[in-house]
Amino acid sequence: MLLWHEKIPIGICILNSPPKTLSMRNRFFGRSGKWERTSMRTLNTQLVLLSRVVIHPTFRGAGIASQFVRRVCELSGYPWIETLAQMGHINPFFERAGFQRVGVSQAQQRSRNGHSKLYGNRQNYAEEKGLISQETFNKSRYSNPVYYIFDNRENYDQTNFKAGSKTNSKEEGN
Repeated sequence: MLLWHEKIPIGICILNSPPKTLSMRNRFFGRSGKWERTSMRTLNTQLVLLSRVVIHPTFRGAGIASQFVRRVCELSGYPWIETLAQMGHINPFFERAGFQRVGVSQAQQRSRNGHSKLYGNRQNYAEEKGLISQETFNKSRYSNPVYYIFDNRENYDQTNFKAGSKTNSKEEGN
């Protein structure tokens, strides 16, 4: 979703399908065991990952980003929104947007394969299925992102929701 100020886009939030390997999510929802096809389909209709928030530098620090993120979550069409953020260790940005801090995610191994499992990548990088790129691994190998969850069940209307549908709303900024 885009955030607009008059006719200028000043912010964007990107929502993606959730990875299946987040232990913090499993702990929060009381889930254990392997994911089966039916479980994954259910997960993809009930949960979405907020993977990126970008605000134009001119508008940072004005307090609009957390309001924007909250509104995106409310309009998402999903009952649960999750995110991972390294900045959660020093800035309560997602908590101000209404997210609940669940805990800190940590890779079981400090290898490219272990780190790829933490982030649940399903793309092909360097012809190695499911691995994050070597560059991404080098930049983030020591990160331990905070896992957050947003409970959006009060805004979730199951009768009007279609899995995989796109929201084309345009939020007006100040």
